[in-house]
Amino acid sequence: MKLLICNAGSTSLKFKLWEMPQETALAEGKVERIGLGDAIFTYRNPALSFEEKLERRNIMTYTEGISMFLSHLTDPRCGAVPSMDAVEAVGFKTVLSKDHYGVHRIDSAVKAGMRAYFTVAPAHNGPYLEAIEVFEKLLPGKPLVGVFETAFHRSIPEYRRQFALPAEWTEKYGLRRMGYHGASHGYIAEKTGKTGRVISCHLGGSSSICAIRDGVSIDNSFALSLQAGMPHNNRVGDLDAYVVLYLLKEGLSWEEIEHGLNGEGGLKGVSGTTGDMRDLTRAMDEGSDRARLAFDMYVDSIVRYIGSYHVFLGGLDTLVFTGGIGENSARLRQAVCARLACLGVRIDPEKNEGGEPERVISAEDSPVTVRVIPAGEEWMVARAAYRHLTESRPCGR
Repeated sequence: MKLLICNAGSTSLKFKLWEMPQETALAEGKVERIGLGDAIFTYRNPALSFEEKLERRNIMTYTEGISMFLSHLTDPRCGAVPSMDAVEAVGFKTVLSKDHYGVHRIDSAVKAGMRAYFTVAPAHNGPYLEAIEVFEKLLPGKPLVGVFETAFHRSIPEYRRQFALPAEWTEKYGLRRMGYHGASHGYIAEKTGKTGRVISCHLGGSSSICAIRDGVSIDNSFALSLQAGMPHNNRVGDLDAYVVLYLLKEGLSWEEIEHGLNGEGGLKGVSGTTGDMRDLTRAMDEGSDRARLAFDMYVDSIVRYIGSYHVFLGGLDTLVFTGGIGENSARLRQAVCARLACLGVRIDPEKNEGGEPERVISAEDSPVTVRVIPAGEEWMVARAAYRHLTESRPCGR
């Protein structure tokens, strides 16, 4: 089965075409910085040893990004399939749908659930609904499967999932800490052997920290929404709820507040220019105090969560960096680990600066193993979607 996986982030799209059940990657693509006016598109077909990177492309919508990838996927010079008819199903790393928390065939009820929680996850449910509609038109009648981000975190104890709200609100409105980046943190659990005390740091346009004990999630830095937790690219992260009430009383409209929290906040809001870590570090080197402040706030937030999860886990065996920033920013990893020396975290500067994409960067005498592991979300989604599709088929098919 040729199964295409679509991973729509808050500012990015990732694709990977798999041959299942062999789990062979046939082609992959990525569009970064969507809507920011200077997107970067990359595409790779390993069988043809073909790789292309196009910079400064003005890709403003997810539909444009999907079209660009699919044109490469079916291009005779670099494509992996002769036409989209060869693709048998599409799996999505979907985020949140009311009453749907595991793996589901995407139908009208699932999409209605995504729309019902649009206020909770606007930066993610919007892109996914857009992507789903594109593929519904391109592949009419073919199965689309959503592997929801919340599934991995259903193991978090109830006393950590609930807010200290009136019980009737909790039950009536389903107000709980959901936990996200489940495919990414679940992949880290697989890679670390499902044993021991692990803290997984998924750092990117959206960022989260997860405490994992023996392969099971026991806490995640996200809350009900993906606007909570750490500061994100352009989303605020944790915030005193009364800030919103205060701003409403000061005369700001709900729309102005939502745009500020969900589009102009986070690292972008603090720096005044950008939430992209690459641009942020360049601005720091050029002497920007606000860029330095944003970087320091981000590091401090990571350290805060790691410190609390160290206590929850009763110690730490392995610390993992993954996601676009976690994998690529040696400067960020060094800054975080320097703050964690009191927990026995020591890294080797040379290993931290470079090497294989997946590697151990801790010093030989470090009590805690520190690893860089490239995100494997598409692999996890492919496995879950394929399992769902094959188990759902009638006998003989």
